[in-house]
Amino acid sequence: MERILVVDDEEKIRAIIRKYGEFEGYEIVEARDGMEAIAICKKMDFDVIILDVMMPELDGFSTCREIRKTKDIPVIMLSARGEEYDRIHGFELGIDDYVVKPFSPKELMMRVKVVISRNKGKESKEHDTFEAEGLFVDFTGRTVSVDGKRVDMSPKEYDLLFYLIRNRNIALEREKLITDVWGYDYYGDDRTLDTHIKLLRSSLGEYRKFLVTLRGLGYRFEVS
Repeated sequence: MERILVVDDEEKIRAIIRKYGEFEGYEIVEARDGMEAIAICKKMDFDVIILDVMMPELDGFSTCREIRKTKDIPVIMLSARGEEYDRIHGFELGIDDYVVKPFSPKELMMRVKVVISRNKGKESKEHDTFEAEGLFVDFTGRTVSVDGKRVDMSPKEYDLLFYLIRNRNIALEREKLITDVWGYDYYGDDRTLDTHIKLLRSSLGEYRKFLVTLRGLGYRFEVS
């Protein structure tokens, strides 16, 4: 049984997530704030953490940063604010998804399923790499180097870059990117894709030139 840690200072939010989570067959553990969440994670392992941003004492970003120092647990952020800055800050910390309140509990459970499924299937049997000019990508080791220097990216940045490269020189529609990389279509959010494209271009440095915007359509990873 997969185990989920729900971290939110609002009891009603924790209760509704517990209700839907247990209905889906998950074991639910609750924490009322970031400090409690950190203490729990020192004693237990989880398949995913649903983490509120705005909490007393320690906010969600700081909580995520502390937990990630010792454990690589997938994180879905909850926030009443949907500003791009908050999304970017969260994804830079390596969170797996970002959900804005008020949210649909059913949609949240779908996102949980996608995150758990993806993290269980990360390992690849065949060693595979890609190289173009000074950009080197190791799909198996999930590493990216720019001009010989390792680049640290969020899990979703890796997923997006790997997908673009594997489908290089192909025009990819926004909807297809969201569906194939995030694992859902109707529940996708164009702003999430745009945020990750922006982060990815920053990570790639001068090799952002390979990532071409197709106005009104989507993107293409273009190499000769």
